[in-house]
Amino acid sequence: MGGMDASEYLSRIGYGGATEPSLENLKAIHRQHLLAVPFGSLAIHCGERIELILPAVYQKVVIQKRGGFCYELNGLFSWLLQALGYQVQLVSGRVRNSVTQCLGPPKDHLLLLVTVGEGGHRGWLCDVGFGNSFRWPLPLEDGHLERQENGLFHLQLARGGGDWRLRRYPLSSPGPTDQPDATLYTFSTELRAWGDFRAMCHYHQTSASSIFARKSFCCLHLPGGLITYMGRRLIETEFSADGDRKATRELTDEEIPWVLKERFGIVLTNRLVPKDEDILPPQEYP
Repeated sequence: MGGMDASEYLSRIGYGGATEPSLENLKAIHRQHLLAVPFGSLAIHCGERIELILPAVYQKVVIQKRGGFCYELNGLFSWLLQALGYQVQLVSGRVRNSVTQCLGPPKDHLLLLVTVGEGGHRGWLCDVGFGNSFRWPLPLEDGHLERQENGLFHLQLARGGGDWRLRRYPLSSPGPTDQPDATLYTFSTELRAWGDFRAMCHYHQTSASSIFARKSFCCLHLPGGLITYMGRRLIETEFSADGDRKATRELTDEEIPWVLKERFGIVLTNRLVPKDEDILPPQEYP
């Protein structure tokens, strides 16, 4: 596609390894993406409208070295993987809101299923457009349990088929439980097109039930933790076998641009309006 270059994208995320389609390379690129590109809502609170136009997202994320939310980051990542020779399918998820405890609307989240090589494997779940989620792709296998750098992840298929559920537990957890707050999101494997998410892309920029509209935030994976800016706070999370440890400090409005630049690598063109308002339970879906 004109103006878009896979090597420039790989340089943006700081990846200099092999790119031939393989599970090993897919894992390495996926993890490096999370360590380089922030996830969040900053554009919304700078008065910018987010449109699902691939060259525009490429310009924002690769050229301007900014971040985005799932429709942008996973949509763009799917382009990169296809350019590198992977088979990619877009699928839809519903995120559990940690404040309201409700699952979001249909098409609330965009994630990817990637096929590597020949054979009957159902694919690998990839997601570079979420907060504290898995760093390496997960095999789409019912009951799969995997301990990664930032937690214990469990994939489960609903009885009788249907939606899948992804749960995350802290590294200190001995194993999976049915605790509701462990759920990150549910998803189906029905094939979707990028354009199918346009209505929800607008919803998340305007709805009082969306974290993206109600809170100015971004987060970035670190080798041993996670760093999050939200409203007027900076939250640093360290992952360890003893459990997740969080440290929070308050920020002044004058500090925020410096923190975004020095800790997240983000320089905004428009003025950011910090926001940290309550999220309302969902009422209507588009």
